[in-house]
Amino acid sequence: MKPLTLFIAEDEPPALARLIECLQRVAPTARVVGTARSLQASRTWLSGHPAPDLLLLDIQLADGLSLALFDPAASGPPPASPVIFTTAHDAFVLEAFKCNAIDYLLKPVSESAMAAALARYESLSRHFTGNLAGLLAALTPQTQPQTPARHPWRQRLVLRRGSGFASLRCDEVAWCTSVDKLTFVLTRSGERLLADETLAELEAALDPQRFFRANRQFLVQLDAVKGFRPQGKGQLRLELQPAHDAPVLVSQERAKAFRDWLQQ
Repeated sequence: MKPLTLFIAEDEPPALARLIECLQRVAPTARVVGTARSLQASRTWLSGHPAPDLLLLDIQLADGLSLALFDPAASGPPPASPVIFTTAHDAFVLEAFKCNAIDYLLKPVSESAMAAALARYESLSRHFTGNLAGLLAALTPQTQPQTPARHPWRQRLVLRRGSGFASLRCDEVAWCTSVDKLTFVLTRSGERLLADETLAELEAALDPQRFFRANRQFLVQLDAVKGFRPQGKGQLRLELQPAHDAPVLVSQERAKAFRDWLQQ
C-alpha cells in the first residue's frame, strides 16, 4: 500500500515538531513530504509539488490565515487535497469546513484526536477511491454560485464608551487586552473602551497583517509597536505607544513569528 503523504503548515517550530512526533507514533508509515511556516511559503510549495494525500494546516500563520489558500479570489487554484486543520482557537470552525476540511483539531493535538482524524480520512478515501474530485466535492458545502469575495477583515469596531457606544476605525486601535474576562481596547490617543467580543473573536475579525496576538492577554496593532528588546528565556518585551503599565511580552515560541510580522 502506498504510504500516506502529508504537507504541514505550522509557523511555530516546537508545534511542528510535536505534530511530526504525533504522526510518527500514530501513523509510522506516513511521510511528511513538505512543510512551511507562512501562507506565502505554503502557496509556493503547493504550487510547485504534486498534491500530497493530506494537508495539516495551522490556521493562523505568520502572514495570514491558511484559509486564504482556498479563497476563490486568490491567484492560482486551491489545494487539491483534503485538510486537517490544527489551531489553538475554535473561532474558525465554520470557515474551515468550507475548505476541504475533514477534521478540526485544537492544540495541543492529542494522539487519539490525530488517530481519529486519520481514520476518518482513510474511511473517506476508501469510499471515494480513484475519485478525488468526488471526495473534495463531498467535503465542500454546496452553495449558491460564488460572488466576488469581499474584504474579510473588520474595518471598524463598535465599542462601549460609558453608557453609550463609539464607532472606531481599526487603524485607531493601539492594542487590545483581556482583563478578568473583559476585553478592553486602547486607542492611539489613549482612550480606553470596552469591547463586547472576546480577544479571540477580535483576533479572528482583524487583519493579521495589522494585528498580532502577542500573548494570551494582548493583541497589538502594527503602528503601536515602537520597538522591542530581549527579556530573557527567548522572550521579547514590547515597547508600545501608548504604553501599558506592566511589561507586554512575546513568548519564545512566538518571537520568530513576531519578527516576521514586523518586517512583512
